[in-house]
Amino acid sequence: MVGIVSYGGYVPRYRIETKEIARVWGKDESIGKGLGVFSKSVPGPDEDVATISVEAARNAMKKCSVNPGEIGAVYVGSESHPYAVKPTSTIVAEAIGAGPNLTAADYEFACKAGTAAIQTCMGLVSSGMIKYGLAIGSDTSQGAPGDALEYSASAGGAAFLIGKENVIAEINKTYSFTTDTPDFWRREGEKYPSHGGRFTGEPAYFKHTMNCAKGLFERTGTKPSDYKYAVFHQPNGKFPVNVGKMLGFTNEQIKTGLLTPRIGNTYSGSTPLGLAVILDVASPGDRIFAVSYGSGAGSDGFDITVTEKIMGIDRNPTVESFIADSKIIDYATYVRYRKKLWLGGE
Repeated sequence: MVGIVSYGGYVPRYRIETKEIARVWGKDESIGKGLGVFSKSVPGPDEDVATISVEAARNAMKKCSVNPGEIGAVYVGSESHPYAVKPTSTIVAEAIGAGPNLTAADYEFACKAGTAAIQTCMGLVSSGMIKYGLAIGSDTSQGAPGDALEYSASAGGAAFLIGKENVIAEINKTYSFTTDTPDFWRREGEKYPSHGGRFTGEPAYFKHTMNCAKGLFERTGTKPSDYKYAVFHQPNGKFPVNVGKMLGFTNEQIKTGLLTPRIGNTYSGSTPLGLAVILDVASPGDRIFAVSYGSGAGSDGFDITVTEKIMGIDRNPTVESFIADSKIIDYATYVRYRKKLWLGGE
């Protein structure tokens, strides 16, 4: 059975509160409460998708005894790769000592590129083409000053080592649902994305997440009560809770993996980080239901069972340890860190 051999997460330590963003733009400070987002992570001036991915990958490798030279594939899913032409994946591979006998590529599918990378690694491992594959979902997401996205777009990532030996969490089944639904986009050369407002909800997020979840239930023959935990893509703090309730999950099943209220929407890192924080506390036999969502649009679903092997690894550093080490910054610092002001000559 193919599954997760190890995992690691990373969240930048800087955070800005949504009420501070609202104050600067003369908005009602309760706007964050309406979105279910009260603060969001902010990458430092020397952080990008490459550094975040490297940190997550190194944290995954710390938790296992796998020789990096046995990793046959490295895939990094993101919509904010630092280079338009130059892979992030090769930087990660070099940093953890993998290769050079491996395949590597960068993935892009809005917020579900990381879960697509997991599925690719599953296929390569299952076929016997590689022994281990490393899949990463990571982003430093963008939001134009004053735009609704600025209240949630954040940064973070998680890495998953996929293999057949010493599996800590078996991936029993996976299922995807995909259509051409342009609810959110960013053209080449544009700094900030555009979005379809309310169009991003019903025909986009909810349609794809619900259909993917229902398809996974049908494929596995399960129901919500069969799972200890459930995690969904988190564009804000309300959508994942609402879709969970619509499917029949309880708040108790959802709350562990729900990070957006504290760190915002980490885009390609959203569902992977939610899964990572669940694995930080999960016990053998626990079953996890995970569904990602990426604008454009599609969802990937996973039925996962935690094994006894998880008790044999040191799960530190945990996702919560990064969140606990946070430092609140003001809007001026946020603008400087995110390079939202252009200074001539820089």
